[in-house]
Amino acid sequence: MANYLPTKRRAFVASMLSLTLACAISAAQAQTKVLFQTSAGEFTVELDAEKAPKTVDNFLHYVRDKHYDGTIFHRVIDGFMVQAGGFNSALIQKPTRSPIVLEANNGLRNERGTIAMARTNIPNSATSQFFINVVDNDNLNAPKPDGFGYAVFGRVVSGIEVIDKIRLVPVGNRSGMQNVPLQNISITSASIVK
Repeated sequence: MANYLPTKRRAFVASMLSLTLACAISAAQAQTKVLFQTSAGEFTVELDAEKAPKTVDNFLHYVRDKHYDGTIFHRVIDGFMVQAGGFNSALIQKPTRSPIVLEANNGLRNERGTIAMARTNIPNSATSQFFINVVDNDNLNAPKPDGFGYAVFGRVVSGIEVIDKIRLVPVGNRSGMQNVPLQNISITSASIVK
């Protein structure tokens, strides 16, 4: 009987250590950060893999594949958002992976400084393009504006002044697109940081 309790305690301690380690790994994944170096300056986003796991996984695939390097902010609307991740400096769309499932009902809101996936009118159509909200955009939270909403998956944790600089650049029509910066604002690199 004397050996039974210590064995039980050892099993309990081992299971608690396992649980603690699993929580730490999960928290680390939930706190992944991506540093964007742009022609307007640097900013860092922190991703929320706990609330938007598929979206974060998809986004990190593009980061690891260097998809965002050389893309531009191709849609800028002050008082709304800045959008990037799909077009090169000649406004040619880059090839993408398959679309992902929309995770707009995850509790994260389209607030100033949050990063969300851009999509078409089809809910499950997001691929590589993302936008950063420059104001609180309650009208993008599920179920608005079309019954589905836009999936937030993180937030800017440093460099919001760079986003504010981008939001104020002069824009116009180019290559059949509206609200395109008249001078390219390019992403020179996007990389995972700890």
